[in-house]
Amino acid sequence: MYFDELPLTDNILDALWDMHFDECTPVQEASIPVILEGKDVISCAQTGTGKTAAYILPLLNNLATDNHDPDRINAIIMAPTRELAQQIDQQMEGFSFYSPFSSVAVYGGSDGNIWDVQKRGLTRGADVVIATPGRLLSHMNVYKIDFSAVKYFILDEADRMLDMGFFDDILKIVNQLPKQRQTIMFSATMPQELRRLAKGFMHNPVEVNIAISRPPETIHQQALICYEAQKLPFVINLLKQKQLKKVLLFVGKKANVKDIFMALRRKGMEARQMHSDLTQQEREQVMLDFRNGKVDVLVATDIVARGIDVDDIPLVINYDVPRDAEDYVHRIGRTARAENSGEAITLVSEKDQLYFAKIEKFLNKEIERMPMPQELGEAPEYNPKPAEKKRKWHKHKAKSGKQAEGNHKNHRNETKRQ
Repeated sequence: MYFDELPLTDNILDALWDMHFDECTPVQEASIPVILEGKDVISCAQTGTGKTAAYILPLLNNLATDNHDPDRINAIIMAPTRELAQQIDQQMEGFSFYSPFSSVAVYGGSDGNIWDVQKRGLTRGADVVIATPGRLLSHMNVYKIDFSAVKYFILDEADRMLDMGFFDDILKIVNQLPKQRQTIMFSATMPQELRRLAKGFMHNPVEVNIAISRPPETIHQQALICYEAQKLPFVINLLKQKQLKKVLLFVGKKANVKDIFMALRRKGMEARQMHSDLTQQEREQVMLDFRNGKVDVLVATDIVARGIDVDDIPLVINYDVPRDAEDYVHRIGRTARAENSGEAITLVSEKDQLYFAKIEKFLNKEIERMPMPQELGEAPEYNPKPAEKKRKWHKHKAKSGKQAEGNHKNHRNETKRQ
């Protein structure tokens, strides 16, 4: 389906034309018509499928065709991270270029001027508020915000907000909104807890499910079976050999991001780090340098990296194996964008073999194995099944230990009574 086949206003279609948006993605084709009808929607689609446009375009259209007060807040879009909030705000600016709507992005930052800008937008009634839950609540706790005209409430990456512990904050915000509104939820996954929470503040939502797509064939996927201690030497040798700019290296834990970043800097590489301990100003500078090709390698955590939207990343390295297939697809999908080709390398240590096996099962293919460089020694055997048995044995041992401890306590208590 093409965008001009949808009942969108001429202003929106003109903006899409300027941005070279012609054909709808599956999630856009399935979601936009339902949202235009004013129904509540739960849309399950992974990042990178065009979901932001899937809710911004019908939102702008409904604002243009419905009666609304231009001096009050009409819509709220919630996002889990400041990076995603910024990304949504940027897309809002593009899609609404010919439409007379105002928006304000509300997220954390150390600059006092940011708070004042956000306060003006919230008190003067920006048409669309794009906010992280914690920052919006901070404003709500300091002064009164008029939410009585809100007609549209949108949750983006709802599963991430649940993982990050934001749902109590979201419920506090929901309680301040009018009961009569359209609520839209986008999520990569739909766990039972999220579905249960959604029922509490949504009205007969229509469900849109887009299957998780496999990575495009333009991504050359490879894996290195290795010991944990071999990871860093391998990465350093690889980066020196390839001499690339804009390499994205995903690491599971924030503490490890800092260590790897420092190790790469000591080797003379233009490395940057991206994690939640950085100030907003620091993050924005890192992303500016990364986009401009001033960075050899960006070492980042999963959550922060969801806001990275750069088309010409040649190589993605999974320093740690992601815990589920969706995160794997999302990570390596940062390369081979905009009809480019790309490369993705995953380092699989012994403790991660089981997770990697599940990813291969999801992909329904065996990912090409890389040979271990001779200077790094021998690689471990790849055999994920024993790892699974070992984990079960440990679980059984822990359970047995607790049971024995309980029996021992009962025996002591019985002895005391005697």
